[in-house]
Amino acid sequence: MSDPERTRTITWDDPAIGANLARSMAGLDYIQGMFDGSIPPPPILHLMRMTGGSAELGRVTFTCEPDESMYNPIGTVHGGLVCTLLDSVLGCAVHTTLAAGQAYTSLEIKISYLRPVLATSGTLIAVGTVTKPGSRAAFAEGTVHDASGKLVATASSTLLVFPV
Repeated sequence: MSDPERTRTITWDDPAIGANLARSMAGLDYIQGMFDGSIPPPPILHLMRMTGGSAELGRVTFTCEPDESMYNPIGTVHGGLVCTLLDSVLGCAVHTTLAAGQAYTSLEIKISYLRPVLATSGTLIAVGTVTKPGSRAAFAEGTVHDASGKLVATASSTLLVFPV
């Protein structure tokens, strides 16, 4: 029998709702709407226990609540969670710089893992900042800190910008 302390149920809204709105809205308005709850967030946020925090032009914050369901075989939170968290803040930071009718996708991401993350690490805080916006490519950097303020990972990314 499963331990109720080690059970998670994940629910989400239809992802097409937000995706369709993203095509017709300025990026900053879209991200702010997602964060204030007027636009449903993408399912990945629920799956990875991420929450949007703040959004301004070229800068976005997310939080994430790691737990044991995210552990890898060696008993730490899988690096893929931290990578996904960073990819999300980097992409959303770039999204805040886009006009309606523009979209983005990650071309590359470089992650530096500085310390392990555990369920006991507490809330992770990720910040993504655009270092160079662009009409074809944009560049962003990000950090993740644990609840005690320790830097656990950094990233840099190149993102393709294109019309939708």
